[in-house]
Amino acid sequence: MRIHHLNCGTDCPVGGALFDGCSKGPLGHLVCHCLLIETDAHGLVLVDTGYGLNDVRHPHQRPHPRITRAWRAMLNIQLREEETAIRQIERLGFSAADVRHVVLTHLDFDHAGGIDDFPNATIHLLDAEFRAATGPRTTTVARNRYRPRQFDTADQWQVYDGVGEPWFGFDAVRDLKGLPPEILLVPLPGHTWGHAGVAIDGGDRWLLHAGDAYFYRSEVRQAKRECTPGLRGYQTLMEVDRALRLANQQRVRALSVEQAGAVDVICSHDVVELAACQAGRPLGL
Repeated sequence: MRIHHLNCGTDCPVGGALFDGCSKGPLGHLVCHCLLIETDAHGLVLVDTGYGLNDVRHPHQRPHPRITRAWRAMLNIQLREEETAIRQIERLGFSAADVRHVVLTHLDFDHAGGIDDFPNATIHLLDAEFRAATGPRTTTVARNRYRPRQFDTADQWQVYDGVGEPWFGFDAVRDLKGLPPEILLVPLPGHTWGHAGVAIDGGDRWLLHAGDAYFYRSEVRQAKRECTPGLRGYQTLMEVDRALRLANQQRVRALSVEQAGAVDVICSHDVVELAACQAGRPLGL
């Protein structure tokens, strides 16, 4: 399998390094780190989708039909067609029809916006996440984070209960329908009720896309967590269960240290992690 690391959405919140830990100016730089996996017999597999074409086509419409004004203002979202997964896939010489599977860490608006750009793909996620996003949304955060217009046309859902065989001490769903056994869902709830990581066996080592289980590169690969105040606050705002989120983040941190020789760990929004992966040198200890 060949893995491409894509940025499928850029956010530039006011605060600069208070968010990303590296910007020199007043604006930070956060990404939507998605994976495109070329498989031999199962077509293309997309891990998360970032923002989609229908997110960027009406950037000034008020209210925006797919992303709330509050989120756009808070994150200073940059909606760019060239960053959508479909346009990047086309530049690689493929088409939407080549994407046969989309595997989701969760259904937040910045992870699911491109689902309707791949109408022939099967969408894989945990059942708890599907129910949280498509059922009653009783809190303000839930109403804003899940945007049904991003995914209400999808009709090929595959949901999983999160029970499976062990993977480095985690539960993992290995038998994803239609996908090779090298791609697993790893339940990591807390950020959302059905949040999951996606683990890929690259042969010589594993890659765990931990989604939003953490947001900042120094929250893992070292014994003590370090995080910028902006991202620490945003994680708190978005969590559904603080104790569960922090416990699973600690488990990912321990994995990144104890299995550094076997597993690379990445998250969805750290710009430094993305740049390292695109250069072929994922961050290590």
